[in-house]
Amino acid sequence: MSALPVIPASRPLGQSGLKTSALGWGMWRLVDSGLDAAAVDRLARTVLDAGITLFDTADIYGFDGSGGFGAAEAVLGEVLAADAGLRDRIVLATKGGIRPPAPYDQSVKYLNEAIDASLRRLQTDRIDLWQVHRPDILTHPQELARTLDDAVASGKVRSLGVSNFTCSQIDALQHFLGHKLVATQPEVSVLRTDCVENGELDQAMKGGLTVLAWSPLGGGRIAAPENPHEKAVAAALDLVANAQGISRTVAALSWLMAHPAGIVPIVGSQKPERVVEAMAAQSVQWTRQQWYAVFVAARGEALP
Repeated sequence: MSALPVIPASRPLGQSGLKTSALGWGMWRLVDSGLDAAAVDRLARTVLDAGITLFDTADIYGFDGSGGFGAAEAVLGEVLAADAGLRDRIVLATKGGIRPPAPYDQSVKYLNEAIDASLRRLQTDRIDLWQVHRPDILTHPQELARTLDDAVASGKVRSLGVSNFTCSQIDALQHFLGHKLVATQPEVSVLRTDCVENGELDQAMKGGLTVLAWSPLGGGRIAAPENPHEKAVAAALDLVANAQGISRTVAALSWLMAHPAGIVPIVGSQKPERVVEAMAAQSVQWTRQQWYAVFVAARGEALP
């Protein structure tokens, strides 16, 4: 059985001219983990030494319902400010547009304020990838596009992306943008494969968008399956994992990365050993038969 292509160590970030590692590091749980700036500094250097250059955060990370908005950006900003050379080693990505309790606000005034606030918290003069976190139904895409284009023109933002946007929402925004999107960040895992068949990955490939997958391990359910469907998917992954001497979670990450869309999983662990282990996903070899066997288990029914 022929093997699928080897996973490259880096990928272009859309048409931005930037390159990113094959996996990214996410900071959704950074503040929840109780890490101070010194601990985050050690973790960030471990992540970099492992070969991960994409650092993905958001202004909402750290918000607990009443406070903590911007906390994850702020602690990362402390780390970057303490070592000027560190900033140039990473591709810095953040997100905005969620405004509790609104819940979403992408008006010109607020979005400009949100981008400036992220720059201050991160203690940097530019954001490599700024992403609209979730779509604001009450903002016309033309208005949103104008704000985003201005952010790029000002030099505050180098490239643009979206997260949790549908295909039609991406199309509408792209239509009005001068500086086109370079990335899309949907929820993707072997337990959530909607985008494989609903056109999202096809659209990304057509438009040259890098796919950044959030929650690529199904919120931990791949490691600890509970229901029959999750256990069936785990069993399919284990066939490959056991044969190649890797963990099930590494197999799950590599399964995503083997897709021709060039999916970049965002690893959300704040434990250095887990992040380092995840890099083994680049070395996993899949055959078509193995990949499709996992996909059939994920679908819960045979392919037509």
